[in-house]
Amino acid sequence: MAARDQHGVDAPWDQGFRVVGKENRKVDGLAKATGEAIYTDDIQLPGMLHAKMLRSPHAHARVLSVNTSKAEALSGVMAILVGAELPIRYGVIPWTPDEHALAVDKVRFIGDEVAAVAAVDEDTALEALNLIEVEYEVLPAILEPEQALTTPEPAIHEDRKRQDNISKHVELAFGDVDQQAQDADIVVEEDYCFHSTTHTAIEPHCAVAQANSDGRLTLWSSTQITHYVHRALARVLELDPARIRVIQPCLGGGFGGKSDPFSLEFVVAKLALKTGRPVKMLWTREEVFYAHRGRHAMQMHYRTSAKKDGTITGVDAKILIDGGSYSSFGLVTTYYSGQLLTGPYTFPSYRFDSTRVFTNKPPCGPKRGHGSVQPRFAFEVQLDEIAHRLRIDPIEIRRKNFVGEHTHTVNGQRITSNGFLQCLDAVEEATDWKNCYGKMPFGQGLGVAGSMYISGTNYPVYPNKMPQAGVQLKLDRSGLVTVFTGGNDIGQGSNSMVAYLVAEELGLLPQHIRVVAADTDLCPVDLGAYSSRVTFMVGNAAIDGARKLRKQLVSAVAEHWQVDAKDVRFIEGTVVDLSDASRSMSHVEAFHLAEEMFDTLGSTGAYNTPTLGGDYRGGTIGASPAYSFTAHAAEVEVHTETGRIEVKKIWVAHDCGRALNPIIVRGQMEGSTYMGAAEVVLENHFLNRFGLHAGPSLLDYRIPTSMDVPEIEAHIVESIDPEGPFGAKEAGEGPLHSAIPAIANAVFDAVGIRLRHLPFSPAKVLAALHAQKELV
Repeated sequence: MAARDQHGVDAPWDQGFRVVGKENRKVDGLAKATGEAIYTDDIQLPGMLHAKMLRSPHAHARVLSVNTSKAEALSGVMAILVGAELPIRYGVIPWTPDEHALAVDKVRFIGDEVAAVAAVDEDTALEALNLIEVEYEVLPAILEPEQALTTPEPAIHEDRKRQDNISKHVELAFGDVDQQAQDADIVVEEDYCFHSTTHTAIEPHCAVAQANSDGRLTLWSSTQITHYVHRALARVLELDPARIRVIQPCLGGGFGGKSDPFSLEFVVAKLALKTGRPVKMLWTREEVFYAHRGRHAMQMHYRTSAKKDGTITGVDAKILIDGGSYSSFGLVTTYYSGQLLTGPYTFPSYRFDSTRVFTNKPPCGPKRGHGSVQPRFAFEVQLDEIAHRLRIDPIEIRRKNFVGEHTHTVNGQRITSNGFLQCLDAVEEATDWKNCYGKMPFGQGLGVAGSMYISGTNYPVYPNKMPQAGVQLKLDRSGLVTVFTGGNDIGQGSNSMVAYLVAEELGLLPQHIRVVAADTDLCPVDLGAYSSRVTFMVGNAAIDGARKLRKQLVSAVAEHWQVDAKDVRFIEGTVVDLSDASRSMSHVEAFHLAEEMFDTLGSTGAYNTPTLGGDYRGGTIGASPAYSFTAHAAEVEVHTETGRIEVKKIWVAHDCGRALNPIIVRGQMEGSTYMGAAEVVLENHFLNRFGLHAGPSLLDYRIPTSMDVPEIEAHIVESIDPEGPFGAKEAGEGPLHSAIPAIANAVFDAVGIRLRHLPFSPAKVLAALHAQKELV
């Protein structure tokens, strides 16, 4: 029987895919490769001013006064902005608005924004900053999360209901964890530490604002969340949202680091309104390090119980999260640190107690794999230790505890498709695991780990029943289809994905599709590029809109030919009659026929998640319409004389549902794996005892060069999700998680030491080797 869609028209998968699953070119690939692509800093407007930011030299202080008179007198200075002019707080989570665009009463970390200058050029603006006089009352700084937990005063945020430095506390329990531990054959209990790291996107933050003569404000920004920036601007500037337009030009990477509204966006907007001239602000690399929003440092205590056959019976976690100075996504982070651990394995009891605290450090936020990378490291290392003690193969213990598909986790998350076992099979075969694990020369080892991640979230950040993703399609008489989407392409290829899906659904070629994205004046609302949501949610919305159009196109052609609609097929831009091979027409002719019948052709498409999650407070946070699954294996060599860990090769197998474009999926898998490996042996967002960043530059903050990147071998596993767009799930964040514990477990196989505190510096390796010798 032919596959039929909701409109009764033959579905394209009945004929086999012609666009989906092929290695098509990205729609913006040539423009980026040739330098034609326009990024925010490329925007130059007549009469444009340049703005710079004055930042706090103190980790914690009251702002007593700001004197700008000398700066105002400097030739070339057009305007100066202080916090009192932007007194309304904002925050990406509506329940925790605790940020000001510029400090109003206090500064809370070294680098906090205090004032801004708009001048005819950057040099003049920088000179003016040096003339601004700020009087501070320095306060004691809280720099360690343990101190924040036990020290309610001084409160970093004094105007909150609770008078302490706890940002968010979540404690949830499922099943009787303590009884399971008491009855278990083995219990492993250890402490783990994950350090703070940052995104190091190649493009720094940049924003340009222009206020037109009619009072309309346009902001171009290197953001991942045009919709949330639009909302925040309206709130802080007290403007009608209909008079604000936010546009995201091409973006030079984000990885979560551009998922908040940032001070520069409000500042350039206010300065443009104040001066009547366009204003640009480009942050330096040092300023990007201060802005941060990177990976939260976490101190984690895990206790896992199991039977002697390796069956996990309970997991108990207590987590202390260093949130830095502001909330950002911290409410969600605190939940994610526990809610996203309950796959790809099943266990009958689970408890987590997570506390996020404020410290006088740059604020933390979402980094690739938001909130769940750190706990995954701890748990996968602990699971490996259980396997070792029970003398069970590390891959076998993971197979044994497989959660399954079309099921629910212990905390009520719905699992649909699940290719985790195939992921394990892929890395086992690729590594020749059975012949190599535990059998390599001393100093060389293999490790394995697994993970699960969301494909978008049921939680829409601010409560509403409207679609989480929407698209509009316009058909032109030329044969062009324009798709308008609020989705943010941050380099991951989401605009290309929209083009592929619409082309597939309409039976056209990708070159027949044009995508207009991330412009709040032109495009329907999309919530942004975070939580690996774009492929699943925008993709489904695009298919929904395209199917409505296809019904009209097929109907028009069928009536013209006087045939049944099921005999009309669009194939790569040509329309054919399946009942008469001699009859065909171009898709342009079909567009004309449909416009004659239905008037101007266009449609909308939308997606919203079904009701998901457990029936308890926080049960929807971490609930996803589909989950991706990953297995990593790593080969390392540990140089015992120097303590250096050399990651030789990493194998990654990732269940992405259907790979809409295999080459893009592999790129995401390799990029995620690369970032995970870097966090193990190189990266460290470290602040000294005064709260000053130890090295806010790419010279001092170490990321891998081409000489440091290990060989990466990517294996795509396609489980074909029943609710994903043509079966697709996420591939942008999930493939990072288990790379980190796989390396840790490989180090144990190589030299017999368990490293539980990241990053794995040579000094830590040597200390562990020395301690091992003392025990012998």
